[in-house]
Amino acid sequence: MTYINPDSALTPANIYVEATQSRFSDSYRRWQGIPSIEVTGNGRIFVNFYSGQDAEVGGNIMVLCVSDNHGESFRSCVTVVEHPDPECRIYDPNLWIAPDKKLWMFYTQARGFNDGRSGVWVTVCDQPDTDPLTWSAPRRIANGIMMNKPIITTKGEWLFPCAIWCDTSGSVPAERHGLEQEQFSNVYASSDKGKTISLRGHADIPNRSFDENMIVEKKDGSLWMLVRTFDGIGESFSTDGGYTWTPGQKSHIDGPCSRFHISRLKSGRLLLINHYQFDQRIDLEDIMHQGNVKKWKGRSHLSALLSEDDGQTWPYSLLLDERNEVSYPDAKEADDGFIYVTYDHERVTEREILMARFTEEDIIKGKTVTCCSNFKIVVNKATGQPNIH
Repeated sequence: MTYINPDSALTPANIYVEATQSRFSDSYRRWQGIPSIEVTGNGRIFVNFYSGQDAEVGGNIMVLCVSDNHGESFRSCVTVVEHPDPECRIYDPNLWIAPDKKLWMFYTQARGFNDGRSGVWVTVCDQPDTDPLTWSAPRRIANGIMMNKPIITTKGEWLFPCAIWCDTSGSVPAERHGLEQEQFSNVYASSDKGKTISLRGHADIPNRSFDENMIVEKKDGSLWMLVRTFDGIGESFSTDGGYTWTPGQKSHIDGPCSRFHISRLKSGRLLLINHYQFDQRIDLEDIMHQGNVKKWKGRSHLSALLSEDDGQTWPYSLLLDERNEVSYPDAKEADDGFIYVTYDHERVTEREILMARFTEEDIIKGKTVTCCSNFKIVVNKATGQPNIH
């Protein structure tokens, strides 16, 4: 009888720098997706994602790629995170450069697909423009999953959008850890620049599906949380810094039940990366009868949109990728004036991590008018065989 350690996901993963192990190589891995992106002030581009031999199972790893030539090419496996327990998976990574220019690399650990607790971990690189990269010891900062970047409010507080999947999200937990009262779109907060981080409040959004919540601060100082739902994107508002939230409701922003990105640009406009004018919708009954790894519809026409009225309307749009199975965008407005977006394409077959680079002016014009704007840049492609069926 095999001994199973129920607390193994509470122990830190291993971090490999400039990893050369064959099990991490592009030619070995057979599945990958769910990327994140950051760009330093010197122009170094970081993209990470999770990958492995199979889709969303124990043993999944996080892979970090780096470009020092404006995205012309990327080095793979600059850092790899792998848990020593093969029943644990590393997933839903997230990159964020803090105001002090340090690179925070978040990722989630869980036993299997959903152990009912998960856990957000972070490791920090003090000097992200140097080689080799040096990382701090991994630290667990929250229950649940944090797929999207923290924000810093005008009051200087750091807010971390985390979530524990509810039982009706499409995945019933394989384990129970007494955290049913945390099965919400949660907000963790820090008033000391991340030294201490604690649960502050939560929003309860109807029909939420794996949450993937994001927060922006409105111009009036209120917080606007957007959450992935089965019927689009839900919303909730807080006027007390995230302690309490209004009853969740469906927002005016459509979506095919997939991850999106929203953030405020230096210009004051809001940026939204989302599927726009997609032509398919999920069959909820069919989705709920599928396994953990589901076949989603509508993940096409990935676009960048701009709002000049704090998110009420989105009059400007730029199509980034029209194909099916392009999904899970993350974005960064860099110091060079460009917006960088990463996303995945056909996680099982093409296994591509892609990048787009463009400007606000491109979005306003609805086409590329800026030199060096580019789309469908390949960051990484896994080529392991045989294919997953």
